[in-house]
Amino acid sequence: MDTDASPARPAPVRLEAWSEDDAGLLRALNAPASTEHLGGPETEEQLVGRHRRYVDLSAGDAGAGRMFRIVLLPEEVVVGSIGYWPQTWDGQPVYETGWAVLPGFRGRGLATSATRAVVAEARSAGRHRHLHAFPSADNTASNAVCRKAGFELRGERDFAYPPGRLMRCNDWRLDLERP
Repeated sequence: MDTDASPARPAPVRLEAWSEDDAGLLRALNAPASTEHLGGPETEEQLVGRHRRYVDLSAGDAGAGRMFRIVLLPEEVVVGSIGYWPQTWDGQPVYETGWAVLPGFRGRGLATSATRAVVAEARSAGRHRHLHAFPSADNTASNAVCRKAGFELRGERDFAYPPGRLMRCNDWRLDLERP
C-alpha cells in the first residue's frame, strides 16, 4: 500500500510483507536506540523466534494479522517495520499495532505514514473493530504518531512487554469501522 506526501502529510511509504530476507532489518531495529522504550535489545535467540513469527504471520490469513517492512518512496529504501496482530484487550478481541523506524530515518513522518497504511490493511482484513497501540507513556514520538494517525487516547495503563515486565503505556484506540 502506498501513501502520498504533501506539506500537511508525512513522506510516502509502501508496506511490503515481511519475508525470510528481513532478518537483517530485525537485527538493525534491535539496537539500544530503537528499543529503549521496549525494555532493551533482545537476545539472538529471541530475534530468531520473532523473525519466525513475523514470517509465519505474513504468510497466513490477513485476518490473523500481518507484519511488513516499511519502504520509503521514491528512494525504495527499507526504513523500518510495522504490523498488526490479534490481541485480547479488556476482554474484547482487537488488533494491536506496533512499529519501529531505523534511527537515520526518524523525524520525517515515516511512522505516521506507515501507521496510516497499516490501519487500511487492518480495516481491509475486517476481523476486529478496533486497532490499539500501546506506546510507552514516555515515548513522545510514538504517542505523536498515534495522535497524527487518528487514534483516540484512552488513558495510561500497565502493559506487559516484554512478557513478564510491566511498562506504563498509553492505550490508543482506532475504530476500524469509521472512515
